[in-house]
Amino acid sequence: MTVGLRSFLLIAPALFLCGCKQDQKGAAGAAGGFPMMPVTVAKATQESVPAELRAVGTVEASAIVQVKSQVAGQLASVAFTEGQDVKEGDLLFRIDPQPFQDALRQAQADAARDQAQIAQSQATLARDQAQAQYAETDASRNDQLVKEGLASRSQYDQSKSNADVARETVRATQAGIDSAKATLQADEAAIAAAQLNLSYCELRAPISGRTGNLLVHPGNLVKVNDAALVVIHRIEPIFVNFSIPEQRLEEIRRLSAGHKLAVKALVEGNPGHPAEGYLSVIDNTVDASTGTIHLKATFDNHDRMLWPGQFVTVALTLETVQNATVIPSEAIQAGQNGLFVYVVKANQTVESRVVATGAALNGKTVIEKGVSPGETVVTDGMMMLVPGAPVRAVPAAKAGSGPS
Repeated sequence: MTVGLRSFLLIAPALFLCGCKQDQKGAAGAAGGFPMMPVTVAKATQESVPAELRAVGTVEASAIVQVKSQVAGQLASVAFTEGQDVKEGDLLFRIDPQPFQDALRQAQADAARDQAQIAQSQATLARDQAQAQYAETDASRNDQLVKEGLASRSQYDQSKSNADVARETVRATQAGIDSAKATLQADEAAIAAAQLNLSYCELRAPISGRTGNLLVHPGNLVKVNDAALVVIHRIEPIFVNFSIPEQRLEEIRRLSAGHKLAVKALVEGNPGHPAEGYLSVIDNTVDASTGTIHLKATFDNHDRMLWPGQFVTVALTLETVQNATVIPSEAIQAGQNGLFVYVVKANQTVESRVVATGAALNGKTVIEKGVSPGETVVTDGMMMLVPGAPVRAVPAAKAGSGPS
């Protein structure tokens, strides 16, 4: 090895170290030698923020009806398609009406027979009443003749006996008419029952809603109040059931006494378009096993966003906080002393502040303590920050890319 080469190898490391020190000195910021970090920032603003209580809810149809037959017979036809929207009164099923039409004709024939019998008995009654009146007159005349000695006692007794028989005949005929009228009433009741059963051969929608799967197909025999033929769910309006801690019960009762509390339902996959409704029911019992109270919200659901059985995120609006200090939620970090944010000072360095947070809504969080309106907080790039580090505001895509 030559002397020149050995000298170069000894001097080169020293020159390299000297160069590195010069580079670090040039890259260091004015504050404590920290490199300037690119970060995304936002200003704390003052807004009116609604206080919300969130929970997981379950969507439930506002009415569920199992359509069952009220008469026994063969299912003749179906007048709807599965999954179809129907209105109250729409025809759903037809049951073979022939047996019920025959029963109606039989009841009508029996009623006509009894009416004819009544008419005949009434004519007989009129004749018997006339005969009874003549017998009463004859008996009275013979009584007077006996008193005057112009007729024998036997004649009077005979006429009196005839009058008694005539009266009893009238009573018997009247009793027959009353019996026929009672039979007629029974026949009229049978007609009404037959007409009702015949009307039951057409099964109509008891509510407006959406039909489910067809559970019994045409050709099958159905029984009275047996298996459901189809189930209808009313989904306009629709309910959402959810539970909240019992500690919030008194607050909710107090607020709902003055007006209906607004409720939003957020559907997974469509968080930007929540369904809007109102609190309609507060259950009358606290669930002792869970320490919660059951609530129900009502939604008009005209857009069919909510579907029975669906799980949704429920946001119950309680009160609106006026002039609240809010910052983007991503600015809040968790540390050893609790939640904190990095605040950018006037000299473009950051300081760490412990904050007390309130309600969170639409990507923003209420700051109850620690940040004032107008102050600037770091929202991205804080992973490389320490208190006192200088920062430079950059667009979100460039934040956290390292010192510049």
